[in-house]
Amino acid sequence: MQKVRYGIIGLGFFGEKHAEVLYDMPNVELAAISTRRADRCKEIAQRFGAKKTYTNYKDLLADKDIDAVSIVTHVDDHRDMTIEALDAGKHVFLEKPMAPNVKDCDAIVTAAKKAKGYFMVGHICRFDSRVAQAKKAVEDGVIGKIVSMHATRNLPANISAGVLDKISPLMGDGIHDTDIMLWLTKSKVKTVYAQNVRVRNFKNPDIGWAMYTFEGGAVGVIETVWYLPENTPYAIDARMEIIGEKGAIYIDAGNSGLIINDSTGFHKPDTVYWPGFFGKRIGVLRTELDYFITCLVNNKRPDIITPEESKMAVEVIESAEKSAATGKVVTL
Repeated sequence: MQKVRYGIIGLGFFGEKHAEVLYDMPNVELAAISTRRADRCKEIAQRFGAKKTYTNYKDLLADKDIDAVSIVTHVDDHRDMTIEALDAGKHVFLEKPMAPNVKDCDAIVTAAKKAKGYFMVGHICRFDSRVAQAKKAVEDGVIGKIVSMHATRNLPANISAGVLDKISPLMGDGIHDTDIMLWLTKSKVKTVYAQNVRVRNFKNPDIGWAMYTFEGGAVGVIETVWYLPENTPYAIDARMEIIGEKGAIYIDAGNSGLIINDSTGFHKPDTVYWPGFFGKRIGVLRTELDYFITCLVNNKRPDIITPEESKMAVEVIESAEKSAATGKVVTL
């Protein structure tokens, strides 16, 4: 396979980012896109040269000229769409989280094991060079055995307002740091205790905190506050502290390295994950999708993250949601 004929299912904010990254990749043909709104399909197709548009994703999956798809839809739709895509023989890149619960994850993992195509869940933080270098430092024994971790991944209230009816802070963002902690420690979570705080009248609470004890002996805390002041100068406050027996690692993924001060105040634009540069989308999302595409071209199964690891992150977050709802410690 020299050029991957690619389709995108879901054209919301992040589906559009996929289109922006994929359309000018040298080994990709952005061949088809799908969303329920015909006008949205037409708009994105015209901007990025997609030849085919579908308002029903099933028609895209039935298209034998499509090799691979990105599924960038609401998490509740992930299970059925992913299984159908795998059954149709497509390679599948599924945006995180894999599914809203372990039961749905199990169904996806089973489908992926018997599928002809390759499957990968988009845990973008594993492709962030800062996180990847922290992982290497841990593996090289620089800080010794990990004993404590604390992660912050917070959003301003005006950004989260459009998301809280769709997903909770713990599942939406806490899953990033949960996956990183699992990846760094190579250890399963043994117990979870979590608390939510509701400030506004959305489907999901505005704030979620969770504490994990790991089988290897470490403790981890994730903080997801989707209620920062609306004039916060950055889009996301993302940091992690990793303490080992011989040292420590500090990841600052909230500082973009660029500050713009204009008539409306201070701003820190994204310079890492999907910034625009000379008419292109570069950054970590491009690195992640390039890795997936390269695996397809080279007939190599993606292994930076496995389906089982993606499922494990969902299992931990599902347990955290249960703990927050009951006020009790949950044992996995």
